[in-house]
Amino acid sequence: MDPLSTVRQRLINQRLAGEPFNGAAEAVRWLGAVQAQDFAEAKWSLAERMDACTDADVEAAFARGDIIRTHLLRPTWHFVAREDLRWMLRLSRPRVHALNRHWYGKFGASPELLIRAHDVFARTLAGDGPLTRRELVERLAKEGIETSGPQLAYFLMYAELEELICSGPRRGKQHTYALVDDRVPVTAVDDRSRESALDELVIRYFRSHGPATVKDFTIWSSFSVADTKAALQRLNGQLESITNEDGTSWYSSPAPGVASSRLTEGFLIPMYDETVVAYQDLRIVLAHQPPRPGLFLDRAIVIDGRTVGSWKRTLNGRSVVVEATLFGALTKPEEEKLDHVVQRFGRFLEMEATWSKVDLPTPEAAPSGEVIEGAG
Repeated sequence: MDPLSTVRQRLINQRLAGEPFNGAAEAVRWLGAVQAQDFAEAKWSLAERMDACTDADVEAAFARGDIIRTHLLRPTWHFVAREDLRWMLRLSRPRVHALNRHWYGKFGASPELLIRAHDVFARTLAGDGPLTRRELVERLAKEGIETSGPQLAYFLMYAELEELICSGPRRGKQHTYALVDDRVPVTAVDDRSRESALDELVIRYFRSHGPATVKDFTIWSSFSVADTKAALQRLNGQLESITNEDGTSWYSSPAPGVASSRLTEGFLIPMYDETVVAYQDLRIVLAHQPPRPGLFLDRAIVIDGRTVGSWKRTLNGRSVVVEATLFGALTKPEEEKLDHVVQRFGRFLEMEATWSKVDLPTPEAAPSGEVIEGAG
């Protein structure tokens, strides 16, 4: 497959161009886990894979606990479906603890302090949860544990990885933490073997992200090449593969090249979307060659599988303007597709939406890196 065909097939399998999902939990479950360190960006990632979905709809699913935000797979936040949280945590916990070990020491999160903080979180949230980060800091201080910044982040991440705490419903714009036992019922599937859990993660990744390589999966999941290859052997016959000069890529049927009525639509790809963060190479095929420095720090405007520019948004009261930095002139049909996805974005925010063209910066100019909303 040529790079453009690969990207188009990924758009279908990730269900941007494929059949839309009925809800946020269905989207997250299909993708396995969705990187979510920027909460607002991650909500648009899910909504763009659904029909007629608003920010409030995704927020409501999050408040109900249909989707949970926690640390797993890698040392960053992810959305995960409620019923997948426990087995996925148990599978990835040793890997993430190992990746964090240096940072636990660097920021003074000693084993003794981690256990003491863990105990404070358990007692406090059992009696008064869900609580905000600031409220948890106050409870720690009452127990003689003064913490802030990175040290606090690792106290909280340790408790998340140990299956004690996870996201609670937001209080206004403030994120809260709740006990996992209060948000996520225990089920029989939680006790699946490590091999069974890894096989499930592998099949979900290649089904939803393929065509992708073994290395792509290791980058996304933090599992080793050996673990991944062993899982692929156990899954013999459940995935298809294609080999060329760049190596072997794995995917799930339907075969590459399957048409989709939504494939030629426009997409406003947000920061940290799975189309970008889930691969080592060929993240998005660029219409502008050679690639501009820092391009992947920007959000991509994608039409027919090609990146035609980058975008950011500006709010003006009850309206939103999408500022489009285009790599070249758009055809009339391409402009109509961009307008269509901008209107979708407006409906998501429940605001009037327009777009404006912004001059392409010089190659020396660094991208702004502006985000939709600060992470909680």
